[in-house]
Amino acid sequence: MRDWSKIPPALPGHRIGILGGTFNPAHDGHRHISLLALQRLQLQNVWWMVTPGNPLKDNNSLPPLAERARTAEQLADHPLITVSGLEAGISTRFTYDTLAILRQRFAATRFVWLMGADNLVQFHRWQGWQEIAQLMPMAIIDRPGSSGAARSSVAAQALARFRVPERSAAVLALMKPPAWTFLHGPRSDASSSALRAASVRRQLEI
Repeated sequence: MRDWSKIPPALPGHRIGILGGTFNPAHDGHRHISLLALQRLQLQNVWWMVTPGNPLKDNNSLPPLAERARTAEQLADHPLITVSGLEAGISTRFTYDTLAILRQRFAATRFVWLMGADNLVQFHRWQGWQEIAQLMPMAIIDRPGSSGAARSSVAAQALARFRVPERSAAVLALMKPPAWTFLHGPRSDASSSALRAASVRRQLEI
């Protein structure tokens, strides 16, 4: 049986994007963000970090991590996207703690935290969000309906002086944090909540 809790290999000098979430379920929006980041940030790999549970949400009905990770890997279907449930292996709950451990273990790897614009809107509610920005560069990817709210969010305003022009995205991974950029491009309106709602409707119709 696959051990999803293992940390993927991270080579010195490699540029790796980290996209965290419950992936309940994974969808085309996750894949779109990852492919855009691979291209625009010139990454060697993107990790989909499937979390045991979101501290800001009710996780009682959350499917098992292994189930979500398997579904995510099937949807990703890309040699440069690696799915991992590493937080379960290192027993961390909050993103800051996880990223701090990764930076310590792989000091020579160039990590970039990837996040959809919809998450930037409530980023200031995350445990240690300002410390996350100081751990590694961040790339915020535009999402339908979130552009304006993301740009005016508490986190965006607090970190405004560290924003890097989008034209410099290719070297973001090499920059000393805090440093972040906002990536624009073709957008996907897929969302996990919409997929869950559609699944509930189908079940009610049976």
